[in-house]
Amino acid sequence: MAPFAALREPTPAAFADLRELVGPGARVALLSTAPLELPGDWDLVSSRWIDQMVCAAPAPQAEDPAGLVELGTADVPEMLALTELTQPGPFGPRTIELGRYIGVRAHGRLAAMAGERLRPEGHTEISAVCTHPDFTGRGHAKALMLLLMADAARAGRRPMLHVKTENGAKHLYAKLGFRVRRAIRLTIIRPR
Repeated sequence: MAPFAALREPTPAAFADLRELVGPGARVALLSTAPLELPGDWDLVSSRWIDQMVCAAPAPQAEDPAGLVELGTADVPEMLALTELTQPGPFGPRTIELGRYIGVRAHGRLAAMAGERLRPEGHTEISAVCTHPDFTGRGHAKALMLLLMADAARAGRRPMLHVKTENGAKHLYAKLGFRVRRAIRLTIIRPR
């Protein structure tokens, strides 16, 4: 569904336990507040800083954008193609099972999408916010985010998200009320 894992402490025993869960050759993403030292039987795929952002203010009322659709399993091939093109973060064939995903269709194509992934205590993570380059500048990402933010607020949850530190979309997120909570190290690894 999503390649995330956590270690209470990055000890050799914890990595051995993780190996049992992950299986040979599979990738897993670890979130930490500092760079990790990997045991010799793990390969580093990538490591980078991302920002965790939380929205403290309630979302303004959102209007449904033209072409709004609820995305389902039949849409997964298009969703995978869009996330591959735009690289919003980890998104796999079963990620849609983690929450509600919505999109905007234009001219028969998936122009933009966003959804819900993780639900830590009292929060809903908005994820896979992306717009096809042919459809940028039309407010699709903002409209989709406002709808998901309103859903989270109605459920008594605070919207949150994770974004690459240098991503220009942080400007939009700030306008919507998101503030950086902390920098997090995203490290993707695989067992040898």
